[in-house]
Amino acid sequence: MKAIQVKAAGGPEALELVDLPVPQPKPNEAVVKLAASGVNFIDVYQREGRYKVPLPFIAGQEGAGTVIAVGSEVKSLKTGDRVAWASVQGSYAEQAAIPADKLVKVPQGVSDQQAAAAMLQGMTAHYLCYSTYPVKQGDTVLVHAAAGGVGLLLVQMCHNLGARVIGTTSTEEKAKLARDAGADEVILYTQSDFESETRRLTEGKGVNAVFDSVGKTTFEKGLNILKPRGIMVLFGGSSGAVAPFDPLTLTAKGSLFLTRPSLGHYITTREELESRANAIFGMIAAGKLKLRIEHTYPLAQAQQAHRELESRKTTGKLLLLP
Repeated sequence: MKAIQVKAAGGPEALELVDLPVPQPKPNEAVVKLAASGVNFIDVYQREGRYKVPLPFIAGQEGAGTVIAVGSEVKSLKTGDRVAWASVQGSYAEQAAIPADKLVKVPQGVSDQQAAAAMLQGMTAHYLCYSTYPVKQGDTVLVHAAAGGVGLLLVQMCHNLGARVIGTTSTEEKAKLARDAGADEVILYTQSDFESETRRLTEGKGVNAVFDSVGKTTFEKGLNILKPRGIMVLFGGSSGAVAPFDPLTLTAKGSLFLTRPSLGHYITTREELESRANAIFGMIAAGKLKLRIEHTYPLAQAQQAHRELESRKTTGKLLLLP
């Protein structure tokens, strides 16, 4: 089978199209024929070596497809079942052997591409605003990269929960997407200082939470716009890693909270995984969560997909189609 393998950390050119043996399921695994693989920033971090993965490895953490074989201990799945997963290594491939307890069934009303597009980014948006900081009616929150893959989903969810949503984007085109997703205000950070604009929009009161996937270039100003006891939810670093800082800074700025969460810690049990995935699938099927699949690429064009993701010119979701 074809797969995208990383043999040494590096740039997009580190993604190599290789021929590998067809996977055989261990007793607790199912082999899935992939219909689509999600492209995410965690794949970039692993490829670069920022997140350590033993080499060589098959890239990709998210996918959807059809079960074609099951291990001897698997009772919950059968061949022909449509399934999806996130946070499991090895998804940039034509087939993948996945632990059965990491797979969720895809219901009618949700396509394979929708499932692959929604698992990692959808569940990320879900845990951020339902668990890390449970957004409630009347809150004001700021979402960076509001037209990105997670951003568009997070804006929709926060809006549906009754919050006033301020988004940041780089272009007017992206700002329109964020507004269409439910952002009440959008700041073009290429034209305005988001710190001063947020202070103006909130009449100096600040926001309850900042959802920051950008990191290095936004973090410090993000702390400055939080209300006392507000929370900085730093869940990515597309502009680079945040520099070390003194925790007393949080005290000085209003007894702030800071967390650096990861999806894996919010789907630690089978029950939590199913609950989050089914909540996302339910929102999609009911039309309450709209996915923007911006571009699909053949598996062989994984390098191009990474270049376009890293350029930060993309909006919504990128998929590889094996």
